[in-house]
Amino acid sequence: MTDGELQLNVYLKESETYREPRTIIRRKKIRPRKTEKSHFLNRHSTNQTHDGLNLNVNKQHEEKEGESREEKAIDTGQHESNKRKASQTAADADPANKKQKIGPIISSLFSFNPHIPHVESVSMDQIKEVLFSSKTFKDLGIHPHLVSTLENKMEITQMTSVQQKSIPHIMIGADTLVKSQTGSGKTLAFAVPIVQALQALTPKVQRNDGPYALVVVPTRELALQCLRTFEKILAPFRWIVPGCIIGGEKRKAEKARLRKGINILVCTPGRLIDHIRSTNCLSLRQIKWLVLDEADRMLDMGYEKDIAQIINSLNMARSAQLSQELIKSDTKPRQTVLLSATLSEGVQKMAGISLTDPVRVDLSQSDVTTETNQTIKTEESSETSADTVSFSVPENLKQHFIITPCKLRLVTLAAFIVQKCKMKQKTGKMLVFLPTQGSVEFHYAVFHHFFGGGNSVPDVLADLDLDHSKKKVETDNLDFFRLHGEMAQKDRASVYQNFSKAKSGILFCTDVACRGLDLPNVRWIVQYTPPGSTSDYVHRIGRTARAGNLGHSLLFLMPSEVEYVPRLNQNKISLEELQMNRVLDSLLSVVTDIQGGNNQRELPRTSEEAATYLQMCVEEYTNGSPQKTDLAVKGFQSFVKAYATYPSELKSIFHIKHLHLGHLAKSFGLRESPSKIKRPAGKAHRDKQGHQDKSRLKFKRTAVSEFGSGLGSDALSKFKKNLKGKTKHKMKN
Repeated sequence: MTDGELQLNVYLKESETYREPRTIIRRKKIRPRKTEKSHFLNRHSTNQTHDGLNLNVNKQHEEKEGESREEKAIDTGQHESNKRKASQTAADADPANKKQKIGPIISSLFSFNPHIPHVESVSMDQIKEVLFSSKTFKDLGIHPHLVSTLENKMEITQMTSVQQKSIPHIMIGADTLVKSQTGSGKTLAFAVPIVQALQALTPKVQRNDGPYALVVVPTRELALQCLRTFEKILAPFRWIVPGCIIGGEKRKAEKARLRKGINILVCTPGRLIDHIRSTNCLSLRQIKWLVLDEADRMLDMGYEKDIAQIINSLNMARSAQLSQELIKSDTKPRQTVLLSATLSEGVQKMAGISLTDPVRVDLSQSDVTTETNQTIKTEESSETSADTVSFSVPENLKQHFIITPCKLRLVTLAAFIVQKCKMKQKTGKMLVFLPTQGSVEFHYAVFHHFFGGGNSVPDVLADLDLDHSKKKVETDNLDFFRLHGEMAQKDRASVYQNFSKAKSGILFCTDVACRGLDLPNVRWIVQYTPPGSTSDYVHRIGRTARAGNLGHSLLFLMPSEVEYVPRLNQNKISLEELQMNRVLDSLLSVVTDIQGGNNQRELPRTSEEAATYLQMCVEEYTNGSPQKTDLAVKGFQSFVKAYATYPSELKSIFHIKHLHLGHLAKSFGLRESPSKIKRPAGKAHRDKQGHQDKSRLKFKRTAVSEFGSGLGSDALSKFKKNLKGKTKHKMKN
């Protein structure tokens, strides 16, 4: 052992010997003294001397003083602590000194935001298409009544380039593959030849002949739009009846219309397959034209198998006619026309199974010096993938993007809508594309409350199937509409009609409105979330700048999504950046007019204060009732789910790990942390009041003989009593 260890052991032993005798002596003094005292008081109380008593009292007094020295210090500390607590309680009880309770912590709108990177605006040589041609519909040699209808009722005299190139080939009966930009007039490209051929048939077309032309489109709104186009150009030819069958309508009513007779049938793939299987009055024997419009969209929606089944049903109907010798083998087969804004590999495969020796009409030009509007007759050939395909967009379309932190997305969108639709007082419409139905419902409720007249219409929370035709909006307010796939078909049709007729308005919608719809006077397309493919991007922005009109588009991006811009540049799509701060400046002039805002707050003096004011108003509105909070939670959760569904080739840009859930929740007006945001869903979260746990139900076990009836003793006795009662009743009668 070292010297240090020896000294330590000696010190410990000395300390032990010092404490141990003191403890032993103390115990010997206390315990024997109590015993001696008890014996002394019991046995020698009469002979007790004053000296002995005084001696014991003095010893006891000395010991008590030694024991209470430490207790005195402890009591002093406890007294001080109790004194402080009493004073604090008195201060809390005093109303003058009472402090307000601290509420929930609300994160700042402009703090802890990621850095906004700088993205260079690359100007690309976009693929251009010559929209209008120099020829008119009179040059086609079609029926004069049809020409007058186009010129007088539809105010169309000059043909577009796609109409000039495709109509002659369709009129001679050739299968045609048409690729052209959105808004170029592809509907009339196949509608005019079909009507021209049907009105010239001899004998005249009868209603009970059944459908001669089958037009398949991906969405209900596009089907209704196509039906209206046919109704307009068929005005001089009343004996030709157009019709429509789409999802959401009653099958019984559609079967009644089919039984009466439809000559031009416009339909969606799913509902057509349903009627082919279940409706006997639907005959496909007279089909002479099959039109597949927006083929790329139908592939994206998963209708490839349905299209193949439709083509197979048409082939079987023709084979049945040949076997029954109803038609000759040299009879002209049906003609198929396939139209698309993009020619991807999937569209080429669909063309391979539906077209025979097709004529390909492609109006895009990749080289300015080459001859435009070439019509090439080719067989099926392999194309490059959609990632390297060059897309053509309207020349009059100006494309922009804005980089916004996640927390500032909602106020930036509000500032942009106010700037373009309220401050400039221009007649025009705006489409805002949102990822999910829940997001559409939330943004429609918020914007209608603060900018659309507030209580001038029934709240979306009280009636989600709102009839917008009954809306009464003040002159200073904005008209807001909503459209998504979960709405009833009646409401979807009403929204589409009212928004088309309106002079101005903002439509919050999902991708259900991104294909083929011809909505007049649309000036701006806002993509609040980037689409999953370049094709969807092109179709979204194609709702504006139609037929040579001027249009604009804006793409919202978060700082982690800026690599999406170079992806668009690879497809020869160029965009210009808008600065977020300049957009937010527009809030300062209109924030005082926000309806439903908090009047007790100080008026903002800067754009940041104005944005914060609007954000606080939205949060107070969202957290004002459980229904509104639930609407925001649905939008938040559906957004997260949709963000996780981006294709694998875009996961490096749009990954769920890059998404700050707390900042995203704030953009939906939620103040709770994402971990606390939960919604009851399914059977696992139902209200358990009044429901018993079946696993805890107790059953009585009874011994049953293998020769018995299987009834328990109680049941058997009741059965015998009932039987005796019945026999006695019969005997009395």
